[in-house]
Amino acid sequence: MALLKHLLAILLLPFTVIVIVPGLILARSYSLNIGWSLSPPLNLFASLMGLLLIFFGLTLMAKTIALFATVGQGTLAPWTPPTTLVIRGIYQYVRNPMIAGVLCILMGEAVLSGSRPLLSWFILFLVINLIYIPLLEEPQLERRFGEAYRQYQQHVPRWIPRGKPWAGPHSI
Repeated sequence: MALLKHLLAILLLPFTVIVIVPGLILARSYSLNIGWSLSPPLNLFASLMGLLLIFFGLTLMAKTIALFATVGQGTLAPWTPPTTLVIRGIYQYVRNPMIAGVLCILMGEAVLSGSRPLLSWFILFLVINLIYIPLLEEPQLERRFGEAYRQYQQHVPRWIPRGKPWAGPHSI
């Protein structure tokens, strides 16, 4: 049952954002411009950068989903959130690695495809999260995890990773 909950959360949330919406955008815009019409070798560079961003984003997502399942005992979905505050692995460096991973994938898709509409989707998704996370998600996490989350919030940045992992209280 736990595996089904994780698959459902992945399909409904990140899969929709990184696969379904971009697919619909590309289908409607007919704008596929691999290499951004740059001359060689710059066109190859753009494609490689897009692929690297997608790979990096998928890696971040996989790590965060695994940590939510094993350490947090929950999913990335708000309807079955982690019951334990996750402050291990990548979460010792940055508070929002899942969204960072999704943003990397979206930017990678835009760069790889040369699609301005996909770039617009990346910007829209970024703006939504720049508003949603501090105004709604973080207060909710503070209510759920109290002082443990407040300490974490003080020591670990929201978006830009810190240089060294935060070795906060291991009892959290």
